Amino acid sequence: MNVESLTPDADLDVSDPLLFEQDIWGPRFRLLRRERPVNYCHASPYGPYWSITRFEDVQEVELDHLVFSSDSSRGGIRIDNRLRDSFISRDPPRHTIERRTIAPVAAPTNLASYEIAIRERTRQVLSELPRGETFDWVDRVSAELTVTMLATLFDFPLAERRTLAFWSDALVCDYSAPNAPVTSDAAREKVLHEMAGAFSELWRERASQEPKPDLISMMAHNPAMQGMSENQYIGNLVLLLVGGYDTTRNSMSGGVLALSDNPDQHKKVAAQTSLIPSLVGEIIRYQTPIIHMCRTATRDVEFRGQKIRGNDRVVLWYVSANRDETVIADPDRFIVGRPKPHKHLSFGAGIHRCVGDRLATLQLRILWEEILAQKLVIDVAGTPERQYSNFIRGFDRLPVEIRR
Repeated sequence: MNVESLTPDADLDVSDPLLFEQDIWGPRFRLLRRERPVNYCHASPYGPYWSITRFEDVQEVELDHLVFSSDSSRGGIRIDNRLRDSFISRDPPRHTIERRTIAPVAAPTNLASYEIAIRERTRQVLSELPRGETFDWVDRVSAELTVTMLATLFDFPLAERRTLAFWSDALVCDYSAPNAPVTSDAAREKVLHEMAGAFSELWRERASQEPKPDLISMMAHNPAMQGMSENQYIGNLVLLLVGGYDTTRNSMSGGVLALSDNPDQHKKVAAQTSLIPSLVGEIIRYQTPIIHMCRTATRDVEFRGQKIRGNDRVVLWYVSANRDETVIADPDRFIVGRPKPHKHLSFGAGIHRCVGDRLATLQLRILWEEILAQKLVIDVAGTPERQYSNFIRGFDRLPVEIRR
């Protein structure tokens, strides 16, 4: 496909996971933003769909949940509709009821208590890293810190924390990925069954005990959650697991790569650590760990001059919206200290905005506070291995070396 211009009959499909694994997606989305910001793709491996690629358009669709539904019965939130049924793939009022049960985990009082544990673990992990030799940042830092936090949130056995990572990877992977932990629906269902058994046992245990501040106990003791089927319960846990693991882990890795590629920005924030919150916002925008979300039109609607029909699939490309030249200056550059560093759509918008956004931001802030406090300079020491996925923009491996 020529990415310089679009002919009138061009059918530009941007859903190929290879575009993101090879990190060559930029020109295609730039072309769509410029020439066809609301574009209909007639044929793809996932069926026909509309691409929404500009910042303000993505935001407008997100905010109109009456016309653009997230409900799994209509098509769900992924282009392949593979994510388990959960409150993010429901519309109000059920969405509102279940989200309220989870929301307290990221309340300011809980965040304050998590900060102590996150900082202590972050210091420990960083202090144990080798100096002057190559290691995998994804495994040693990003994955380790993220699964430890998840184990804390779920009050899951800490010794088994890497099981959470395996479950998350298995539930969101593309079966065609070269290192996919599962390669079929049957294998994925087997993992779900294993996960359901473990979490159902924890649910019964917490339900029989006094309420505690972990997520499973919150759900087990909330009257609004009592009527849930096991599928609904597991679906919510899948959402929390994937949302808490893949997004934060890949932002931790993406930040290291971005600062290694832009040493002037590393020097800037090292000299002025008050810029760390700005650094975190820029990492989350620049990395955009969730590539897209989907909606389904509930009725015929005209949007930006295009006629979207009822039941049409609409793909919100966050990865494109966060590089929209009309909203963000020099969007392809990594710049710490932007005037509005948190102006991005990586967490979504409206009723489906990420419920754990403040927790993710907290983890990233602490990581960079501790990296800079220990005066670590981290160089990428090899080619990053990116995930083969059109949903998660992440890394399988990131070889790095810490300067002595």
